[in-house]
Amino acid sequence: MPEENITRINLNGKEVILIGTAHVSRLSAEQVKEVIERERPDSVCIELDEQRYQSIMDSNKWKETDIFKVIKDKKATLLLMNLAISSFQKRLAKQFNIKPGQEMIQGIESAKEIGANLVLADRNIQITFSRIWSNLGLSGKSQLLSAVFFSIFSKETISEKDLEEMKSQDTLNAVLAEFTKSFPKLKTPLIDERDQYLAQKIKDAPGNKVVAVLGAAHVPGITIEIHKEHDLEALSQKPPKSIVPKIIGWTIPALILSIIIYTFITNPSAGFDQALSWILWNGALAAIGAAVAFGHPLAILSAFVAAPITSLNPLIAAGWVSGIVQAYIRRPNVGDFESLSEDVFSIKGFWDNKVTRVLLVVVLTNLGSTLGTIIGGTDVIRLFLNNL
Repeated sequence: MPEENITRINLNGKEVILIGTAHVSRLSAEQVKEVIERERPDSVCIELDEQRYQSIMDSNKWKETDIFKVIKDKKATLLLMNLAISSFQKRLAKQFNIKPGQEMIQGIESAKEIGANLVLADRNIQITFSRIWSNLGLSGKSQLLSAVFFSIFSKETISEKDLEEMKSQDTLNAVLAEFTKSFPKLKTPLIDERDQYLAQKIKDAPGNKVVAVLGAAHVPGITIEIHKEHDLEALSQKPPKSIVPKIIGWTIPALILSIIIYTFITNPSAGFDQALSWILWNGALAAIGAAVAFGHPLAILSAFVAAPITSLNPLIAAGWVSGIVQAYIRRPNVGDFESLSEDVFSIKGFWDNKVTRVLLVVVLTNLGSTLGTIIGGTDVIRLFLNNL
């Protein structure tokens, strides 16, 4: 096995061995097995958090997902992003006929075989996504979703040699590589902070010899950060919610509503035109979003009815209404969750599976409603100015 993917670090007598891997590489999995069996470390650290570890260990975990709770907890976009990114990894893994994350699975199995401590060294993926999301405006979030989905549904294949060269990026980094060039701030939560978190967990792992199985993108950063002290609690905090979006979220609806009421009082005909414009723009674009997701006709109707109202109330979103209606009428069953791993390979699969269909209804309805609020609100103001 080549040693160029192995980095050895001495920390005051504690030996740390970093294995830089590609997450869908057979050679990486073989190297993990060979190194752990040869070195027989006290601890094996793997680049997984508890959530991803449980997902790998229990392939049936999807069956326990409560789609209604996902919508109510406002996690539809996060779950859709998780599925999208995992599909990118699974597609490559399928191309080479290996399990996605095989090198992590091998690390888990080898640690058990030699009786080493297993350390889940990565930060919770939801925390990472939250910190990424908080760095983006509306335009950035739209571009991020586009970047992820376009990369996933690409039909391009790569050679195993190319895959080994991709070891400079882990799965998440590979999907978002081009995007981080446009939004440099994303490098901090996506790579730099995780380097710090991983480094501290590896350093704190019990024993005098530690092997860490990592996406090779993290190795250069970890070799620097491991010589510093890092506050894991601070790195694990969700970003504080800015009060500005709340102020804007309440101010704009209050302004729109005030303008419509005032116009109704001074000129009922113009007020009617404003109200109609608001309802049609909001309702139509939200309904179009639900329709693009191939939502049930009642979900599309609920999007149309809910959007003009929910756009005036920041506490609820039109997508939650249409998503719950979709989930109630076309409730995902066990089979839908079982077939997720295959369905996420293609656009057709994403739209056909009842689980991802619900998520798409939520996300696309909300996107349509947001556009409707912008366009409808602008038209309300235009009609108000014309009436002065």
